[in-house]
Amino acid sequence: MSSTCFVTQEATKDILLRVTNVCAECYDDIKEGDIIHYDMQSYRYLCISCQEKLCESMNEQCEVIEDDTQGLF
Repeated sequence: MSSTCFVTQEATKDILLRVTNVCAECYDDIKEGDIIHYDMQSYRYLCISCQEKLCESMNEQCEVIEDDTQGLF
């Protein structure tokens, strides 16, 4: 599933300067040479740990499955 939902690549100087230098989920710094994942659904770059967490909550169509037990109502 991760191959269709995410594009995995190495963080380059160009990406860091023109797009982002932090993970869109946890805001941890991304350094040149780090492995990053582009989320094809939300159009954002994620670090490895955030991509793995998101991947666990997605179905085969790359949709996030909401947990019905969370929330007040």
